[in-house]
Amino acid sequence: MFSVGTIPASAKPGQSAAWTPKQAPRGSGAGAGPETPEVAASSTGPRGGALSDHGDPDEAPTGEWRVRGPAFSFAPHPSSARRAVRLRPLRSLPRVLRPSPLVPTSTQSLLARVRAPRSPAVPSGLSGAGPGHCAHLSQVAGPVDGGDPDPVAGFLNWCRRVGLELSPKVAVSRQGTVAGYGMVARESLQAGELLFVVPRAALLSQHTCSIGGLLERERGALQSQSGWVPLLLALLHELQAPASRWRPYFALWPELGSLEHPMFWPEEERRCLLQGTGVPEAVEKDLANIRSEYHSIVLPFMEAHPDLFSLRVRSLELYHQLVALVMAYSFQEPLEEEEDEKEPNSPVMVPAADILNHLANHNANLEYSANCLRMVATQPIPKGHEIFNTYGQMANWQLIHMYGFVEPYPDNTDDTADIQMVTVREAALQGTKTEAERLLAYERWDFLCKLEMVGEEGAFVIGREEVLTEEELITTLKVLCMPAEEFRELKDQDGGGDNKREEGSLTITNIPKLKASWRQLLRNSVLLTLQTYATDLKTDQDLLSNKEVYAKLSWREQQALQVRYGQKMILHQLLELTQVSFPVP
Repeated sequence: MFSVGTIPASAKPGQSAAWTPKQAPRGSGAGAGPETPEVAASSTGPRGGALSDHGDPDEAPTGEWRVRGPAFSFAPHPSSARRAVRLRPLRSLPRVLRPSPLVPTSTQSLLARVRAPRSPAVPSGLSGAGPGHCAHLSQVAGPVDGGDPDPVAGFLNWCRRVGLELSPKVAVSRQGTVAGYGMVARESLQAGELLFVVPRAALLSQHTCSIGGLLERERGALQSQSGWVPLLLALLHELQAPASRWRPYFALWPELGSLEHPMFWPEEERRCLLQGTGVPEAVEKDLANIRSEYHSIVLPFMEAHPDLFSLRVRSLELYHQLVALVMAYSFQEPLEEEEDEKEPNSPVMVPAADILNHLANHNANLEYSANCLRMVATQPIPKGHEIFNTYGQMANWQLIHMYGFVEPYPDNTDDTADIQMVTVREAALQGTKTEAERLLAYERWDFLCKLEMVGEEGAFVIGREEVLTEEELITTLKVLCMPAEEFRELKDQDGGGDNKREEGSLTITNIPKLKASWRQLLRNSVLLTLQTYATDLKTDQDLLSNKEVYAKLSWREQQALQVRYGQKMILHQLLELTQVSFPVP
């Protein structure tokens, strides 16, 4: 049995590797993400593989295209084949671990500048129909009766009672962490070492809460697009239940009024700072879905059971905040490969695991078994260093949308930029000279839609080293650029024509090898995408390079700047790689 301990106040653990605020910690977007993360739903229908030059027509499609949608409503993550976030509204896929060294401590000066404040001022609320903010969690949950005034000590005592075992080599602390509570190595750890074990009975879910029986009986009435209603109702009840067994666990939650998700920013500020990133549009969809779900399902259920839900929890503002908390802190257990067609597992709250902060180059990973969940080190962790989990291979726009923070450039190796599919269509239409060419361009687009290679709300996802939506982008460029006669032949064959592969794959370094006409169309699409931002790359570069000016920016301005800059760097890299130095055929 592990003993449970905390770092004494005199301890001075070493600096952790990278910054990741805990204000909107970790969850995957369960709703968010719905995957969303912005989440975005990914296409799972047939791909018309025979059309693509980069795939066997008989194989299942591997590409995934992103729909810029709300994190709260859909489940598949944009490019869920590559990514797996901590919590997935509809689907959770295990990610391949790529252990890598932590960020050198020499980066700490930059990390400190982009790190979220420990006690940020409570925002005044969203403009328009957005949610307001509860000042303190204690106003809902109240004090823990007979509990330890030290929330960490109270939580550790609770861990002992419920059988949650922590290794004596780790400690829960605010010291030595990048933000808020975190977990730090008290002694050096080796890859494969067990950090803690959480029995399934200690998980907080719709099944383990004190009203689990009622939620199960009313399951049909509680169905929703997000799939989170049962868990959210469980949290609403347990928060105000004087005898809730999870009250010491709640004591380590962040103040709900301090969550820094963009859904809590004033609308004007959100649109001004994040224009072009896709986040404002995703947030607006989230807010609309949250309001609809609350008024149509959650509030009627609480009003039908007034003995279980006090008046102080019947609040749209509180519901918004709990959605953000679930989005940031909950986990969703992945399905086994043979269960891939089953409904996704419901999100759950995992005490201890949700304490860990996120880092792309993480050093720990959560494993699932029949009786418990285990956090295991994935690489050596020196004494005094922070222990990081991963919320998935997530771009900065996804991190800020679902968790309220970003990783500063260039630390997030999973960062991406989107090119909206309709933007490529617009670029193709701009290249037409006659009405006949314009009509043919629309015909080509309709053909791609029929093959489910593109969609009106989809996006091509570009990473730093690869195109995540390779099949879709290659197929789209090919169809939109091929000679008219060749297109007619392909269409007559219903997409089942020439199956030969193009040379190589669509990694970033292979883009210059694409046909000149393809590169020109891709380049024009990138230029149109860059026009959607309110600032250009040089403006953002000047802000980042001037430490004095950067330090004067608000925390939100710094976060938004990191999101914009990372995306623009990827897009400008594409501009360089798509230069056409010879006539386009």
